[in-house]
Amino acid sequence: MDGSLNKLTVLPCGGPGVDSDTYWNEAHTATAARYAAGSVVELVRKIANNQLQNGFGIVRPPGHHAEAEEAMGFCYFNSVAIAAKQLLSECGMRRILIVDWAIHHGNGTQKVFYEDPRVLYISLHRHDNGNFYPGTGSSVECGAGLGLGTNVNIAWSGGLEPPIGDAEYLAAFRSVVMPIAREFDPEFVLVSAGFDAARGHEHPIGGYTVSPACFAYLTHQLVSLAGGKLALVLAGGYSLPPALCGANLPAAAHAINGGVEARVVSRLRASGATVAGKTALAEFAALAPPATRHPLDDTRTPGGSSSGSAAAVAAGFVDAALGTQTIGSIGRPAAFCGVAAPAPTRGGV
Repeated sequence: MDGSLNKLTVLPCGGPGVDSDTYWNEAHTATAARYAAGSVVELVRKIANNQLQNGFGIVRPPGHHAEAEEAMGFCYFNSVAIAAKQLLSECGMRRILIVDWAIHHGNGTQKVFYEDPRVLYISLHRHDNGNFYPGTGSSVECGAGLGLGTNVNIAWSGGLEPPIGDAEYLAAFRSVVMPIAREFDPEFVLVSAGFDAARGHEHPIGGYTVSPACFAYLTHQLVSLAGGKLALVLAGGYSLPPALCGANLPAAAHAINGGVEARVVSRLRASGATVAGKTALAEFAALAPPATRHPLDDTRTPGGSSSGSAAAVAAGFVDAALGTQTIGSIGRPAAFCGVAAPAPTRGGV
């Protein structure tokens, strides 16, 4: 670390930190942060070079709050932003899409690309009129200069009465995220895949009720872009709440007839969205297996391996949507998984 940028503070516990809640361990933090950023860059390179079709970087620490000279919000290096910069500079790509569905706004990612028209940043997050951490990400923050219009914030407000869940996220994807993304026509899709919006992550670090199956469906939608060149990178998600393991897809079907359309319309109207919440929910419910028992009822990932965190449970379900064979080892400093790309045809890649 450059001593001129050292901004360590003292946490309430008496230990060192880079802000009021982000711990700094002199022996391990820098190494772990470098492993995380390096693994994401390597994963993205493999996908860009057709060595992998897509992949999921299961890394810690996360990165979307980190700014150029400021570590914050448990984040030290902005891995997704670094990988996007690599795609632009080394791979010659001209259109990168970053989707951020962590419950907290990715202030660092937004700041890096706020005036860059080559990167479309779309964030779905709890905002509460600027009263939810980090306070950035208002719907009026749309980019600047040449980048005006390439920063899209779906900033949920209204608190937790009722909490935002599958209906709102599905409707936002159908009415806002996917239409804008298709028009942008990205060459690569990066996702800051935070799972702190999942049910069971209570206020003040969460408060929403998105299901693992919903995250899988959002991933399924994104795979249709950029010829399938998609890299998800683990962001928020802190525990394994019991509610995550009891999710039930038929509940989505029940929600279709439960009057959620009015909630969806009221929450998205500020974004000028043409809302089709009922249609989105119907499409989602149609994916439910005929059995009433949810695949996650036994607290195991679709691949059959036991999971020790909420992030791993949701990641496992997303991993199944991608078609990857393994979600890697979350016990190591960093890991990634992917689907091997098809062998190139003779004479081209």
